Amino acid sequence: MNQNLKTFLSPFMYGKEIPSVAIAGPCSAETEEQTLATAQALAKIGIPVFRAGIWKPRTRPGCFEGVGAIGLKWLRRVKAETGIAVATEVATGLHAKMALRHGIDIIWIGARTTANPFALNEIAEILKEYPETPVMIKNPVGPDIDAWTGAFERLRRAGIHRLAAVHRGFSHFSPSPYRNNPEWSVAFELRRRHPDLPLIVDPSHIAGKRELVGPMAQVALDLGFDGLMIESHICPDCAWSDKQQQLTPDQLADLCAKLKIREDDAPSRELDILRDHIDLIDNSLIDLLRQRMEAAENIGVYKRHHEMPVLQEGRYRDLMEKRIAQSTALGLSETFMRRLFQTIHAESVRLQLLNDNECDGVQS
Repeated sequence: MNQNLKTFLSPFMYGKEIPSVAIAGPCSAETEEQTLATAQALAKIGIPVFRAGIWKPRTRPGCFEGVGAIGLKWLRRVKAETGIAVATEVATGLHAKMALRHGIDIIWIGARTTANPFALNEIAEILKEYPETPVMIKNPVGPDIDAWTGAFERLRRAGIHRLAAVHRGFSHFSPSPYRNNPEWSVAFELRRRHPDLPLIVDPSHIAGKRELVGPMAQVALDLGFDGLMIESHICPDCAWSDKQQQLTPDQLADLCAKLKIREDDAPSRELDILRDHIDLIDNSLIDLLRQRMEAAENIGVYKRHHEMPVLQEGRYRDLMEKRIAQSTALGLSETFMRRLFQTIHAESVRLQLLNDNECDGVQS
């Protein structure tokens, strides 16, 4: 286990070994009974930190948005009756003030708040009064490494140094087996920029389905991340939010027993994951090129029917200028992109000429 994570959680561990699943609990604290029952079950399997959301920033209105401040009393009871530390999410300075005054041990900043500098400044101002409070910061909704690192910089400027990162994946629009794509390269870049930060993975939010939580948790450990935060509910099927990604405490105990630490294999496993990511991108590129060539062939048919020349210099110059400008604006090599588009254009012309000759009875 990474020494940085031990330092982060040391006030609550009293010299004990930190398990792979360091933090667990329901997506939301729904009732006092549900909150306490879940916490008691998790305490029995050795979870050192109990998490539960009481303010829930939701994407759309009308969804359950948390019980609010009354949940702080339930968490205080959890702490008193089980002896484990408690954590909750805050999204405003007022949330932070109320949570800390109720003795919440750890606070976390959610994906939507991470990219909100005004909310972060509010929270940082409150935290100045509690500089030893451990704070976890989740990655922003989109894969914006600067927004993520900027959140840490704001809190550090306020004198808050007991910080940890939580990787919960990134929203996406393309088909994916996951609720949020892991985009491991972003987390690796955060580690490169801030090697002192403990990096905790939230496989529940990445997976989005309980049957995928275990495999995703193992991948995170194989990649050498420092620990896991997993959602667990006493009765997930009855949960008021994110029921499909929560495990029962018994299921979580079974998962913990099966997790393996492969420290020696972590570098090669990380390389395998990165290569798998390249394979996925290459597959997409191949399919896009196929679509591009089909479109070029359709243009060739149109030109032939209207007796237009295949090669049109004005269009070619405009295309190259626009594509090169787009590419360089994104930091890509002008030389490489010029060669690439020259090759793509040459193949498009070849296909149009080939089809034109075939229609005229000329064999290629």
